[in-house]
Amino acid sequence: MKPATTRAWAVVHTWTSLVSTVFMLLLCLTGLPLIFHHEIDGWLGVAAPAPLTAGAPASVDTLAARALADHPGRVIQYIGWDEHEPGLAFVILNATAGSHPNDSITVNYDAARAEKLGPASSALMQVVLRLHVDLFAGLPGKLFLGAMGALLVAAIVSGVVLYWPFTRRLAFGTIRPRRRTAWLDVHNLMGIVTATWLAVVGLTGVINTLSEPLIGRWKATELDAMTQAHRGEPAVAANTSLDRVLATAREAAPGMEAAFIAFPGSGFSTARHYGVFLKGSTPLTSKLLQPVLLDAGTGAVADTRTLPWYLTAILVSQPLHFGDYGGMPLKLIWAALDIVAIVVLGSGLYLWWTRRRSAGAAAFALAEAR
Repeated sequence: MKPATTRAWAVVHTWTSLVSTVFMLLLCLTGLPLIFHHEIDGWLGVAAPAPLTAGAPASVDTLAARALADHPGRVIQYIGWDEHEPGLAFVILNATAGSHPNDSITVNYDAARAEKLGPASSALMQVVLRLHVDLFAGLPGKLFLGAMGALLVAAIVSGVVLYWPFTRRLAFGTIRPRRRTAWLDVHNLMGIVTATWLAVVGLTGVINTLSEPLIGRWKATELDAMTQAHRGEPAVAANTSLDRVLATAREAAPGMEAAFIAFPGSGFSTARHYGVFLKGSTPLTSKLLQPVLLDAGTGAVADTRTLPWYLTAILVSQPLHFGDYGGMPLKLIWAALDIVAIVVLGSGLYLWWTRRRSAGAAAFALAEAR
């Protein structure tokens, strides 16, 4: 590589890293407890008691009635079933069907007895999640973090490009004894070892930050096309049984199981339709959803079709980002890599600061000499 090219890549690496590092450190620090959010909620006494009641799930109508009775003045936006705890159901309630998700509450229920178990997440983990997802700034916060994630990916690519020119005279894994060079060697070694993982987590994080506008696009195109026969018609009262809605949706998508039901007026339905989202039974297809839209008054199927590629990309990226698809062993690997990423980011910030301080001291000494 020519010296001019190396310098250009170094400028890219320095400034993309510098701009994004503080926010990436925040995401790594908040992401670490989120890897173990089920366990942490359990320690805080929020998780469902074990064992849950064995047996077939209770009637969805019974579950909905119980949730409304437990939370007067609220309406149900979603009812779903936890993929990690087969005996656990969750109900998301809000002030109105169209209220923003950030204003909702999520409550766990024993799926077999329809008995309330408590909030689905502790207040502490809810704060950590909001910091990680949008900095308590809604969509602008998500998009900002997405931009920082894109800069992180650029920093990783430029770092990989620069690794060979800067380390070609050193044996792999060499850590030189001087303080600053030791930090540089640690930064380079840990950075190159975790480059692929960091790139995957960074890219999937960027994809996840786009979920809200992409869901909006799906509603404006695919969902609108699915309901074009009812376009302009007023909302109808939800008179049909939820159990009937669920059974009809399963008939429309044979071999699939319900992941959640979106109630009329919520983010994944229309004012006059239920949206039942079903999933497959294999490790891969369990992450992919197929929506079935049903008339809220009659329970008849309005339409069903697979999700577009961009929503499928989001669904596939989420488990890759959080590392929650392989049980505790994968969580421990993700946590270890997260800690290494913190060291990489922190050492990069330290190297920049010491270089800047050394340059300032040299400039001051030169001025004094003159």
